[in-house]
Amino acid sequence: MQLMTGLLAACVGSVIEAWTELRVHRTRVLLSLIGVAVAVCSLTSVVALGDIAQQATIESSERSNGRPAALSLSLQSQDDQPTDDALVQTAWTEALTRYDVTFASRIIPRQVDVQFVDGVAAVTSTMVDPAYGAMHRVSPEHGRWFTATDINRLAPAVIIDERLWARLGSPDLALNPTISLFGVNPVTAVVVGIVKSPPYNLEPTMFMLNAAYSRIESTLQAATVQPAHPAYELWVPPENAADLMTHLQSDFTATLGEGTIVSVNRQDYAAYGQDPNLSLKLLVSGVSVLLLLLGALGLLNISLVTIRQRIQEIGIRRSFGATAARVFFAVMMESVVATVAAGIVGVMLSMLLVKSPWATDLVSQGATDLPPFPLEAAVLGLGIATLVGALAGLLPALVAVRVKVIDAIRY
Repeated sequence: MQLMTGLLAACVGSVIEAWTELRVHRTRVLLSLIGVAVAVCSLTSVVALGDIAQQATIESSERSNGRPAALSLSLQSQDDQPTDDALVQTAWTEALTRYDVTFASRIIPRQVDVQFVDGVAAVTSTMVDPAYGAMHRVSPEHGRWFTATDINRLAPAVIIDERLWARLGSPDLALNPTISLFGVNPVTAVVVGIVKSPPYNLEPTMFMLNAAYSRIESTLQAATVQPAHPAYELWVPPENAADLMTHLQSDFTATLGEGTIVSVNRQDYAAYGQDPNLSLKLLVSGVSVLLLLLGALGLLNISLVTIRQRIQEIGIRRSFGATAARVFFAVMMESVVATVAAGIVGVMLSMLLVKSPWATDLVSQGATDLPPFPLEAAVLGLGIATLVGALAGLLPALVAVRVKVIDAIRY
């Protein structure tokens, strides 16, 4: 216990002594420490902003292709004859029940005519099931996504994008605004949510539930373009994806017959195992490491010059009984304490930079589940600052140890 107390007291004393020496020589080391602080800030910010950029890329991919593991099931008849929709629906329902799949959706693109004040216009529509929102990270800007209660509504619920909302006059959702679906017998639909407009599409879009549309399809058929083949998507645990793909392909082939080509593929980003931000991270990290090395070299040069000017001081310490190890540790601690202080400043600057609204908006690209400032980034910054301080202080410490007492006193 006494040994540990003595070691702790020695370490604390060395840190205090090193800090005192830094305050004396602060003018000489300030510029070098600024370089170290900037480099640590850069490295820490790269890690933190990299996490945000990666989350933004992941969410963008999940909106397009689904969350891991997202499976896509497609059917194609070998003789170009349409598949039996009732048989396919039966096989689909049985598969979801058999394999206990919670998140699944049929996706059917359609063109639905909508009555506006200035006339009728076709609106690109996507017929989905309620689970589609969770599978593709669809988060309405206003209102809500579909729920199971919307399936049996007499007036079908729709979710429109911001362009369609603006064309309707931006009505308040609290007033339950409606749109008129044009057809043989027009149908009134209730707007329950508003989503962001896709950046790649300048035309208005909307979502509707498959179950709701199937009840009014005959009414709107005369005004609706025939749909494309439906797509079937599932969101399952990644560890079950490979086996489930095999089972689904086998089950649907057995149900629909050999005349139907059944394809089950995994379409989410995790299936490829690549980091799209890797090249940017390596580039910025390389520049930051170069800045860190330049700061360390500057600190090393200043430390060597300072040691030359402190030879007499070191000799006096040695004459009063200071051991070589004590002198070595004290000189090295001066560099370590300096770079750790610079590292703390760099990490604090990085936190302010990463959490600033303009930086977050620039990197996040609309991501909703932004990660907190990563602890590993702060630890990395401080760890690198400590390592740089130790390396920069090693050579001056060796020079100080080799100073002879008699020569130092005569200096």
